[in-house]
Formats: sequence, structure tokens, C-alpha cells
Amino acid sequence: MMTMNKYFFDSYAILEMLKSSENYSIFSECEFIITKLNLFEVFFRVLQDSEEKAKFVLSNISDKVVDFDETVIEESCKLKLAKRKLSMADCIGYTVAMKSGLKFLTGDKEFENMPNVEFVK
Repeated sequence: MMTMNKYFFDSYAILEMLKSSENYSIFSECEFIITKLNLFEVFFRVLQDSEEKAKFVLSNISDKVVDFDETVIEESCKLKLAKRKLSMADCIGYTVAMKSGLKFLTGDKEFENMPNVEFVK
């Protein structure tokens, strides 16, 4: 499987990378962006196991954070209306990926077969 050089990593993808998931190893050298919402989700999940590791992750991926504007909020809300099972963070991340011209990397089954998604379980 070939990959692009830059992606939007959703929280699922980041957590898989942190677990050194074999299926995500091909993305280990890729550039990526996230939102603060993803940073929160990842920090919270890792914090449940280790505060030290959570702080390490926070300090090492904070520079990947991009902001979003009202147009992203508007489009994300429309996506959430259409696909209610998607989380707010996922809707925003997907919209940011689309607007940035990046593939949305995830293993979240709700995104399987959606356009502009690199779905890896």
C-alpha cells in the first residue's frame, strides 16, 4: 500500500501509532496534522495508562495542531446531522482534512468507504 506524505491523523490513528500497530507502521514517517480536539482525546486516553507518557505525547504532537474556522464548524455540523454516530472531533477532523487536501487516516468503522478516507483497521 502506498501512502501520501501528509495526512490528517484522527485520534484512532494516533493511538494505533502509539501502540506500534503493524497496520499503521507504514504511516510512521508521514507528516500529519490534528486539531486540539484530537490532542485532547489522545492525551485523555494515554493519561489513563500513564501521566508521564501522556505528557510526552502532548509535548511531541502539539506542534501538529491546526486551527479551524467557522466554515469548518458549519460543514462539520452538516456532516454530524447526516452521520449522527460520528463524534464532534471526527466531524471537525474530517472537514479539516478535506479543506486541507489531505486524506483522513482512521480505523473508525463509521468512516469506512467514505471519500477522502484512508481506512486502516
